[in-house]
Amino acid sequence: QVQLVESGGGLVQAGGSLRLSCAASGRAFSTYTMGWFRQAPGKERAFVAAITSGGTTYHTNSVKGRFTISRDNAKNTVYLQMDSLKAEDTAVYYCAATPRPGLVTRSGSFDYWGQGTQVTVSS
Repeated sequence: QVQLVESGGGLVQAGGSLRLSCAASGRAFSTYTMGWFRQAPGKERAFVAAITSGGTTYHTNSVKGRFTISRDNAKNTVYLQMDSLKAEDTAVYYCAATPRPGLVTRSGSFDYWGQGTQVTVSS
């Protein structure tokens, strides 16, 4: 069982930055593929970024060049650095984990989820 706890959300002006953190329990963190998803009001949960155990990353097109996913296996933590934020980035952001190897982008493929953290970008 893996428990995930997100932090770092908040209110920021358009053009600003935030860094989300996701702390994971368990000894197998370094072997897990980790992901970030977001859900805006009235919309389905959407993939944002993922990072494999080997450090390979993938970002959805709408955030490429603005968001960066990274991980620190010594701290059992995955991060999402968000720069040049836009109003349309407003959503609840969720951290997710799966023992499946390789890049995983479908929400149904992730086994563990955090409770979410709100990110609000004012225009």
